[in-house]
Amino acid sequence: MSKKIISNIVIIAFIIIFAVICAFTGSITDPTGTLWSLFPPVVAIGLALITKEAYSSLFIGIVIGGILSSGFHPVHTVDAVVNEGIIPAVAGNAGIFAFLVLLGVIVALLNKAGGSKAFGEWAASHIRTKVGASLATFALGVLIFIDDYFNCLTVGAVMRPVTDKAKISRAKLAYLIDATAAPICMIAPISSWAAAVSSYAPEGESGLALFVQAIPYNFYSLLTFVFVIGLVLMKFDYGPMKLHEKNAEKGDLFTTGGHVESDEEEAPSTSRGRVYDLLIPVIVLIVLCICSLIYVGRGMGEEYDASIGFIDAFSNTDATVGLPWGAIIALVIIVIYFVARRLVTFQEAMECIPKGFNAMVPAILILTLATSLKNVTSLLDSPTFVQSALASAESLNNLLPAIIFIIACLIAFATGTSWGTFGILIPIVLSIFPVGSVLGVISMSACLAGAVCGDHCSPISDTTIMSSAGAQSNHINHVSTQIPYAVTVAVISFISFIVAGFVQNVVISLGVGIVLTLGTLFVMKKLTADK
Repeated sequence: MSKKIISNIVIIAFIIIFAVICAFTGSITDPTGTLWSLFPPVVAIGLALITKEAYSSLFIGIVIGGILSSGFHPVHTVDAVVNEGIIPAVAGNAGIFAFLVLLGVIVALLNKAGGSKAFGEWAASHIRTKVGASLATFALGVLIFIDDYFNCLTVGAVMRPVTDKAKISRAKLAYLIDATAAPICMIAPISSWAAAVSSYAPEGESGLALFVQAIPYNFYSLLTFVFVIGLVLMKFDYGPMKLHEKNAEKGDLFTTGGHVESDEEEAPSTSRGRVYDLLIPVIVLIVLCICSLIYVGRGMGEEYDASIGFIDAFSNTDATVGLPWGAIIALVIIVIYFVARRLVTFQEAMECIPKGFNAMVPAILILTLATSLKNVTSLLDSPTFVQSALASAESLNNLLPAIIFIIACLIAFATGTSWGTFGILIPIVLSIFPVGSVLGVISMSACLAGAVCGDHCSPISDTTIMSSAGAQSNHINHVSTQIPYAVTVAVISFISFIVAGFVQNVVISLGVGIVLTLGTLFVMKKLTADK
């Protein structure tokens, strides 16, 4: 029996089971503020991992969320799915969609002009090993710490030719991108994430100061870096990733049973492209995006205030507006540059627009469905359930950081949003602990670390979706290969938070985490070694 038939059977069976539950179980007649409020995303994620098919799984989760939020009323269900889910998802993500398409067009231009090919050839002569290509990808991801969306797509566009030459699977590339997207943004004081966290600070307190205090205890982000470097240097993989890497050695970068052609592998229109024909456009894009983020943070048009400082501008900025601003200006400059260099004609440049759009359609579709699922889930008021769960655990005191970490992981995994998770938990954490207390700082870090961890594992996370788009990897392949790695670091981080809750010393607790991470890698290498 084929996998596709099995997937269809699983989906149909689940729908029947859910219908029976709806008909005979009175406990979910009012799911608002209860554990049932997390049911729709959990269903969507479970189906996606079982069936390996994201679109139908996400849509079923949206419909179930609509059914629960409407009290099983058919007309109200359709209203919730369309008017509360899909339409706001498209409207709310319009800026990100524009940025995705613009970046797709820029990548198509780089390929057409021969810049990507020239960079790939240069890299092949200077970066000759998988270790070198992996570390270069990791290093570039760490350097682009301004915004996770920007990080995912830029690192993917630049490093795909390099990792392809080194026979690194697209799933592994997606993991390397994802491991340096949200984790690096969560410990970078100058980033869109730092600005988002700072906005939840109590009145009269410096949000940025609270964020900086939490960085040393953000075990998941810090240990992810240790884990990635250790994994690369030890030259091994485990879990589903091992199969992908073995297939990549044979030329199948996508684990599809054969080599898959992509738009990037088309021969460039000219052989005159040089390495700087990729570097200059990328640098222009980065500089303009940073300038645009600052401009938006200082107020646009008549509201622009040049006296607002760099940090404050980042605190006020909106990435969904700033990134498209920078990308569209960069695109115009890049087209002029390539036409002036006679690498492409104006007509060829315009032909790259639909090509870039088509390349981003899968990411746009999944992002729309994932955001729609978050929208209908928000109608079920899951924060109320979370608050009551934390209140019941308040007496545990020294164990609270570890508990908060797990709760944040579960919420972010189920909802697919880091920002939504710490938006729920930070006010609760700050109300439990006095501002400035060591245990309060550790708990704040646990909240942020758990949010990143759950986001890292979730198939409906926008950052995970962007990582798949940046690597041009099958989304479910990326998720299924990444989860064992993310869970490994999560378990070690959980132990580190237990230690931190009792000793309240960052050197000891982080040291324990690093030792456990490296020790776990050594053990996993021994256990998974080919006989």
